[in-house]
Amino acid sequence: MTVAGHIAAVSGAGGPMGRAVIDQLVARGVAGLALTDISGRRLDETRTALPPGLPMVAQRADVTAADEAAAFGQAALDGLGRVDLLVNVVGGIRSDRLYTPALDISDAQWRATFDLNVLSAMNLTRAFAPGMLARGWGRIVNFATIVFGGEGGQADYAAAKAAVASLTRTLAEELSPHVTVNCVAPGLTRTSITEKMPDADRDRLLARAFHRRMAEPDEVAEAVAWFLSDGARFVTGEMLSVSGGVRPHL
Repeated sequence: MTVAGHIAAVSGAGGPMGRAVIDQLVARGVAGLALTDISGRRLDETRTALPPGLPMVAQRADVTAADEAAAFGQAALDGLGRVDLLVNVVGGIRSDRLYTPALDISDAQWRATFDLNVLSAMNLTRAFAPGMLARGWGRIVNFATIVFGGEGGQADYAAAKAAVASLTRTLAEELSPHVTVNCVAPGLTRTSITEKMPDADRDRLLARAFHRRMAEPDEVAEAVAWFLSDGARFVTGEMLSVSGGVRPHL
């Protein structure tokens, strides 16, 4: 499952999932990387851990903001010449609570969650898909979640990830036949957020999985790497659950 000769852009590059995706790309021979994260410190930590000599552009950006996403896109194209692979890792919940009853979610939280999960992916797709189409080749992978079919206490997050799954299918049709667009749907995955979950919530979610454990970030990243490889050249508009057997509700 090589990506040799291709240049990849990865958002959320400073977080555990972004780093796992980057590690998979490097191991598979990626020719260059364009990296962004909202945290300059985390982005710098990722950058300094990469092999010396690998062509790279690393620029801090809030990719929910159209101007910052566009500036990152231009910097990537200026510095690397092109981007063949795009992985939209950025997502999550912008709240200090993992669970909020639907009727208590503020308008601001609804907008922030949709911006973080949907608009971020669309902003970077706008930045890189035109070049892919012009060259007649490209791969895009988005991040949904296993709870996209609905989850009590996460109405905004589940709905936003359902939108990501829908957007993936629409883009797959519109960008065909030269650009494939797919998404992964992780289950509970070991990150800094899930490590802070209350034991009761974590145990309840783990009980759904056949393996009775969390996914490791590299296990999700391997699914991403497959979508980016030539092995998935005839796969587009699909969502792959990486969840230890948990299935979406819809």
